[in-house]
Amino acid sequence: MKLKTTALLGAAAFALMAGSASAADLVCLITKNNTNPFFVKMKEGAEAKAKELGMDFQAYAGEKDGDAGPQLTAIENCVAAGAKGILITASNDSVAPALKDARAAGILVIALDTPLADADAQDMTFATDNFQAGLLIGQWAKAQMGDAAASAKIAMLDINKDNISVDVQRDTGFLKGFGVEVPDLKVMGSETDARVIGHESSEASAEGGQRAMETLLAKDPGINVVYTINEPAAEGAFQALKAAGNTALVVSVDGGCPGVKNVQAGVIGATSQQYPLDMASKGVEAIAAFAKDGTKPAASEGLGFFNTGVNLVTDKPAEGVPSIDSAKGLELCWG
Repeated sequence: MKLKTTALLGAAAFALMAGSASAADLVCLITKNNTNPFFVKMKEGAEAKAKELGMDFQAYAGEKDGDAGPQLTAIENCVAAGAKGILITASNDSVAPALKDARAAGILVIALDTPLADADAQDMTFATDNFQAGLLIGQWAKAQMGDAAASAKIAMLDINKDNISVDVQRDTGFLKGFGVEVPDLKVMGSETDARVIGHESSEASAEGGQRAMETLLAKDPGINVVYTINEPAAEGAFQALKAAGNTALVVSVDGGCPGVKNVQAGVIGATSQQYPLDMASKGVEAIAAFAKDGTKPAASEGLGFFNTGVNLVTDKPAEGVPSIDSAKGLELCWG
């Protein structure tokens, strides 16, 4: 069995790999980047499961969120190598036509974490219920605010303005959980509730989170609730809040070990924990089944995707909102 990992292959390197891989049992993993601990754990899960099942494995990654070029090249490489399946966390929907071509070539395509808008671009999505993840932190924040929730000043730190599905679902889920009416659950920013001070792009990074938070604090220094797309953005937001002497409640999604430690430290009030290793390992199992007899994975009951679970992690539980504490979160975390 051959295990290969790359960020982006040149033609010569790819030719060597393709020549030595077994097309009958090859699985490809394509992530947004290879530095985010979420994707590192995803690769770990896929690689371990591929080894367990005796499948060949190739891993590719883009350079940053939103950069689809390396992912498009990776898809082409996997198709040329005769892969049985592709697991992908798509940077954006521009990769959809290439994935549709892969499916037409008989390859099983599984979106991990981030479903594509074009339903024909993937056979199935293995993911956290991202709307539920947002809903949980919204419900928790509302409960923590109590009567003050009615006059809250909310900052929304998203990935960017592209309406990426995971971005939209967490954003709108949080707002619904907090009690904000959201007219259109398919786009960010459709709400007219005056409590929402604004949406800013964080690029899902600490640096971006700090810049976004500084921008919103300049707009309204009285912000007291901060939603963040992920824990790096939450860390950046906290630094901006601290510099401004603001003690706003910060909530997030991911559940990586650094994020759970930030829950313990009071940097993040609550985070929704997802399980990237399970996404990837179960995705590889699905490709193995497909390679064996053509069986395709089925969605979880009542959902249009395979749900890999979510838990709210907080050390300040709220009545009516199910949660686990940070000690348990650290047992389950990644990164």
